[in-house]
Amino acid sequence: MKVLFIVGDEYEDIELLYPFYRVIEEGYQPVIAGKEAGAKIVGKHGYSVVADIAFKDVKVEDYLALVIPGGRGPERIRTLPEVKELTRRFFIDKKPVAAICHGPQVLISAGVIKGRKVTSVASIKDDIVAAGGEYVDAPLVEDENLISSRHPGDLPYFAKGLLKALKSVREKS
Repeated sequence: MKVLFIVGDEYEDIELLYPFYRVIEEGYQPVIAGKEAGAKIVGKHGYSVVADIAFKDVKVEDYLALVIPGGRGPERIRTLPEVKELTRRFFIDKKPVAAICHGPQVLISAGVIKGRKVTSVASIKDDIVAAGGEYVDAPLVEDENLISSRHPGDLPYFAKGLLKALKSVREKS
């Protein structure tokens, strides 16, 4: 029961670590994907993680859900073809996708945001709207398999939405 976290340099540390540890507490296995397996990825505030797997090696069928933390990380990875493709696959397979803060930048680049209700940090609201998404200013927005939140202050809501979606997937299997 693995949950994939896609991470780029200068990710918002707490937006990765808070859901990462909540997932563990609920009995799931978090897996960090980066540009290269074994690569060190450094957050905005100096915390670092090591990629368990390279983006190109991710098999979407091995994961229950996708988590996209914010910060500058999404900007750093959003144009990578393998990131866009794996993100699209989570949507095609209707698996939970949770994005916080700048995380929806990846969704925009993957072309999966059109017609969806989503929230994010206010500075990318115009990008969401331009990509065809419906921006909602709320601590948690849930639209089918898409879970989104605005910023670190929303993390309790974000984690609750993610864990609810994971529980739903677990009950269906």
